Amino acid sequence: MRNLLVLFRKDFLNFWRDRAAVIITFLVPMVLIYIFGFVFGLNKTGDAGPTGIDLAVVNLSSDPGALDLVNALKAEKTFHVITTTHDPHGQPRPLTEADVRAALHNNAYRFALIIPRDLIPDEGFGIHLKFLSNPRNEVETQTVNGVLQKTIFSNVPTLLGRSLQKSARRFVGGPRLEAFNRHLADSIADTFGGDRNRIFHNIEAGGFGIATDEPKPHDPALRTLDPASTPGTPSPDAKKATSAVGDAFTRIIHIETEQVAGKDVKNPMAARLVGGYAIMFLLFAASGSSTSLFDEKKAGLFQRLLSGPVTRGQILGAKFLFGVVLGLLQLVVLFVAGHLMYDLGLWQHLIPLLVVSLCAAAACSAFGMLIAAVSPTQGAAQGLTTFLVLTMSAIGGAWFPVSFMPAFIQKISHLTVVYWSVEGFTDVLWAGQSLGDILPTLGALAAISAIIMAVALWRFNRGRIFD
Repeated sequence: MRNLLVLFRKDFLNFWRDRAAVIITFLVPMVLIYIFGFVFGLNKTGDAGPTGIDLAVVNLSSDPGALDLVNALKAEKTFHVITTTHDPHGQPRPLTEADVRAALHNNAYRFALIIPRDLIPDEGFGIHLKFLSNPRNEVETQTVNGVLQKTIFSNVPTLLGRSLQKSARRFVGGPRLEAFNRHLADSIADTFGGDRNRIFHNIEAGGFGIATDEPKPHDPALRTLDPASTPGTPSPDAKKATSAVGDAFTRIIHIETEQVAGKDVKNPMAARLVGGYAIMFLLFAASGSSTSLFDEKKAGLFQRLLSGPVTRGQILGAKFLFGVVLGLLQLVVLFVAGHLMYDLGLWQHLIPLLVVSLCAAAACSAFGMLIAAVSPTQGAAQGLTTFLVLTMSAIGGAWFPVSFMPAFIQKISHLTVVYWSVEGFTDVLWAGQSLGDILPTLGALAAISAIIMAVALWRFNRGRIFD
């Protein structure tokens, strides 16, 4: 038994000395669980879901119900509602549809709701809205569509009431409609109680005079006739009725949708996912090639090279150049494979895509050099690589939308190689931007490469990798 415990202690101590094993076993899962918790709302006491997704709202209607709808959107935690912009003098002014379209093309935000002047049409009965989008990410777009429709439908009774009042006033005349509303208010007050004037003004404003609640699970209309079934399960008839109501709403509530960018993309989701996963695996490959410095040190290669006409800078420069070429080759192969499998429309965007890939490969190669420079051993470098690459992929947009993250994580994501690489690939493959359009993204990748490489060289000069 004593020998067994001694061997157990030996294995435990060996494991604890291996920093890479400790990081991969404990730290990486904890960080990923923390990030996934933010994405799926596990840390929230209320409703789960993303918060603060930018939604531009242009209100062109003078109807009071339009302002109620804007306020309802502002109260929805999923959205960060933008209603103003700045003029050339820096003064705020209301957004226009032209402002919104330009911002959507520039990816300043991705969703906009236009409340037109004919929100409640003069002719007919119903509600008219316009939804503009730049749906770069399918998951984000579906989430926004669902929450937006829920918020709009929650304001439907008042807006439909206004539309009904407007139509009735046109057909029967103002005095007769007012008399009818007054009689209806008196009847409601006599039957259900309440202040007659308040009920009358509620009807005039588009309300129906009484509050309406959603059916409760115990209502007979929502219960199945089978006693053995789960209480509160909707019956087939109730489901058909619900579907019919939904169809009626879609006829009454006309939401005009328009995709502003990416209309010609054959496979929108693949345009983003291929680039996201390609950059993640490129980071692993570049880091692996850089950590081969430890193998070369063990083999005594550095002493032999440095004894000849070779400098430390040349050794590191060659390693960096190898990482860039290997990374570019890897990205080309992955994008060609993605084109063959998912029809990415690669060839019409070939030059901008190659330039973005070159800058991304340089940033990844510099990242790998930094890992090798700050790690004391090859095992530590492998553990640190796993931790940083998975973390950057999670918060940088390779796995799910950055907008699903809290605000402080979104700011951190802008410092990662993954974020700017994914943005560059999406700008080219999704938005079809030219080389001049993506210069800011290329500049960000070049700056990241220069800063990381400068730190790596400083650490190499102070480290013991060449000793």
